[in-house]
Amino acid sequence: MLAPSALPLLVAPLMAFAVYRRVRGSFGRQPIRTTRMKVRIGIFAVVIALAMLSGLQDIRLAEGVLGGALTGAALATFVGLRLTRFEAGAGGTDFYIPNPWMGGALTALLVGRLAWRFLMFAPALAGGTVAAAHGPAPGNSPLTMTVIGLTLGYYLAYYAGILVHHRRFLRSRAQPA
Repeated sequence: MLAPSALPLLVAPLMAFAVYRRVRGSFGRQPIRTTRMKVRIGIFAVVIALAMLSGLQDIRLAEGVLGGALTGAALATFVGLRLTRFEAGAGGTDFYIPNPWMGGALTALLVGRLAWRFLMFAPALAGGTVAAAHGPAPGNSPLTMTVIGLTLGYYLAYYAGILVHHRRFLRSRAQPA
């Protein structure tokens, strides 16, 4: 049986890899891969819906996810996509260049919030119990759920916006000048 204190040792490398991939995708030219983006949009929508199920436990958690997702979608639409540059590459491959500050800020906010929650509960988890003095169980914070919803909503709307922009770009290229 796995000791509760070993759980962070298993989860930490996975979290580090996820953060690395997220940060790497926020810098430099990124190829527009429509199929992957559609799959990501679907995954983000499912994860948001699953996170909303936390409202069955406490309605404030679902409100946090929904509020964060709507704020993230608005941020992607009105700021993220406007700061993104698009390029036509050689060989028919199109690229987008995301604003590194937007991706970096969202990643830092999410990692910072999750690290804070982990540090608050690490002593209690090492003892095998969650102390009531620290508040709700790990992850069951409306603020944490808002930050998670913000990140998910941002990337859902961002990838959808890139697909819409790419479709318009392809149409404008196909029309004679």
